[in-house]
Amino acid sequence: MRSSKRQDKNTGRICFSSFRAPASEKTRTLIFNTYWFICAVVPYLVLYVLVPSARVRLLMLLLFCALFHAHFAGPSGVLPIIVLATITYLCARSGSRLAIKGAIVVCVLALAFYKYAFFISAEVIGAGFSGQGKALSDYAASTLPALPPLAISFFTFEFVHYLYEVLKGGKPITSPLRFAAFAIFFPSLVAGPIKRYQQFLPSLESGLHNTDLRRCASGLVLVAVGFFKKLVIADNCTRFTEAYRDQFVELDPAMRWLFLVLLSFRIYMDFAGYSDIAIGLARIMGVDLPANFNWPYLARNIKDFWQRWHMSLSAWIRDYVYIPLGGNRGGLAKTILNAGIAFALCGLWHGPHWNFVVWGLYHGLGFGICLGYRHLGFVGARLYRLFQTVPLLSWLVTYLFVAFGWLIFFYPPEEALFKMVLLFKGASL
Repeated sequence: MRSSKRQDKNTGRICFSSFRAPASEKTRTLIFNTYWFICAVVPYLVLYVLVPSARVRLLMLLLFCALFHAHFAGPSGVLPIIVLATITYLCARSGSRLAIKGAIVVCVLALAFYKYAFFISAEVIGAGFSGQGKALSDYAASTLPALPPLAISFFTFEFVHYLYEVLKGGKPITSPLRFAAFAIFFPSLVAGPIKRYQQFLPSLESGLHNTDLRRCASGLVLVAVGFFKKLVIADNCTRFTEAYRDQFVELDPAMRWLFLVLLSFRIYMDFAGYSDIAIGLARIMGVDLPANFNWPYLARNIKDFWQRWHMSLSAWIRDYVYIPLGGNRGGLAKTILNAGIAFALCGLWHGPHWNFVVWGLYHGLGFGICLGYRHLGFVGARLYRLFQTVPLLSWLVTYLFVAFGWLIFFYPPEEALFKMVLLFKGASL
């Protein structure tokens, strides 16, 4: 969606007509809050804990996962995951390297088709070839469902991880029921964390055979903490930033900086809250999901930040994109290039919009410089020693870099830049 800057005729303030989160993204982030989910998950978890049979628990889990996915995804969302899961399972079991590589390609193309067809046709192809771009957009509109399949970004990444690890010699999942549990495990299906099957399956097996009331209690506490982060902190931060987005120019400098801080906590508490709920729900069932956040705003450099923020995604990007590209081998320029590609894909993964791509490139540049700036002569060495000597300064620089990045993430580049400039101006333009 394109953006445009305009001036309000009545107030004279500058406003933006721009990207808003698609309705599908807003709806899906509210799944754990719905009455249907709460009314369904509570009796399910009680029965799961009380039932002594591991086999019955597995069947209960699969049934609830299927109902969960069917309810929130609908027929157009259920069919793609069934097809891709079947292809993934059979190709991995076949032992054929060609079949496994083909399955990886199919998964990636499915993600590109469902989530990025409009973006590629209209914004990429249409930018140079308007006629072809419009024709492809029209074809996509007649072919694609109204909304992308539920959680296609998450389950596609998990399938690619699984196939890649089997391709490298990992043992495939032989049981179709356990593979199904890995594919549609409901706590992590919609918003992660992104699972690794080598860690998930042993944990699932343990959870099916044993129940621990202490783990159940800690899982409930984590769910409660997650709801507090989401409903109390994130939603109130959202109300503030949405209310003052178009009035940003009229705010005094202190309020503008408060806006920036609340914007950064809006996305952190929203995403961390959902991760806590997912991890807590899994823990009640005896299953351990990977941690997704580790106090990211305490990071002292960009590398440290990405080791704390959305850790399951950043680890996936590192292992399956950044390192295969060459990582930080080959000098600073090659490191920045590799980081730029990896983080651009990371940004695009969040949605088919240019602001996500720019946000990814922004972090890729910061990540590459973070890894190599100390070797850039006298100035780089002095800066490195300064940051090591004054950790508060390194923390402040890192937080501001990340916070400015959230402006790019939420708003079109021109609006983000406009807001950055206003942060350093007085009360009036």
